[in-house]
Amino acid sequence: MTDHSYEVAVRWTGDRGTGTSGYRDYGRDHTISAAGKQDVAGSADPTFRGDRDRWNPEELVLAALAQCHMMSYLYVAVQRGFTVVDYQDSASASLDVHRDGTGELTGATLRPVVTILEADRVEDAEAAHAEAGRLCFVARSVAFPVHHTPVTKVRAAG
Repeated sequence: MTDHSYEVAVRWTGDRGTGTSGYRDYGRDHTISAAGKQDVAGSADPTFRGDRDRWNPEELVLAALAQCHMMSYLYVAVQRGFTVVDYQDSASASLDVHRDGTGELTGATLRPVVTILEADRVEDAEAAHAEAGRLCFVARSVAFPVHHTPVTKVRAAG
């Protein structure tokens, strides 16, 4: 077994001069960084007084799920011997917020649209999503269900 570790830094940039003196007195803006990579501009969801032009934590979790599923799926495609030539996903997630201010993501749905070369492998390509879901490190780490509603296309010969 090989262990991997990851490091990121998060720096709050939302001090408007009075810190957290009141709920409406501070910005939710922050920067996410990692050595050698471009910074990610983060904030809260606009519902929670965040900046809609920046990534919020819930979107980042959903993006991580979609990315991980895609990478796992591409791996499975190689292992099973069919050729993926395009992969796109339009994912969504649900957040439940409770009266006491707590909340949690309660589910995510990935909607990958995969284009393959082999017309006789559509069934295999569809079935590969279950294996990718089993292999995805992020999906295995979250405490809510991750659903998949894939579409498989075949690139026309030409």
